[in-house]
Amino acid sequence: VQLQASGGGLVQAGASLRLSCAASGRTFSSYVMGWFRQASGKEREFVAAIRGSGISTYYGNSVKGRFTISRDNAKNTVYLQMNSLKPEDTAVYYCAQGSYMRSNPESYDYWGQGTLVTVSS
Repeated sequence: VQLQASGGGLVQAGASLRLSCAASGRTFSSYVMGWFRQASGKEREFVAAIRGSGISTYYGNSVKGRFTISRDNAKNTVYLQMNSLKPEDTAVYYCAQGSYMRSNPESYDYWGQGTLVTVSS
């Protein structure tokens, strides 16, 4: 399985950004996709997850109401739409694939390489 995250960059506070993660290697629609982030010097933090069907989603408390996870199973791609970005959202964002829609990183089998999001104040 390969996961390729993209879309990171430098934005100002209040701006929006959309991350993408393209997957290959196994039946995409059969698996939960998640986004995590890791700020410098901090532990990896759960951001959002979505079931294979796309019907159910799950968000970390710090991003609820601002971020939206979605997926396009025809394109084997998961997205993270990030609105109203804050400086504290600055981190490397990772996509991950697993079988359970959980917030702990150990539930995910495969990880992308990460894409850096920097939010300036």
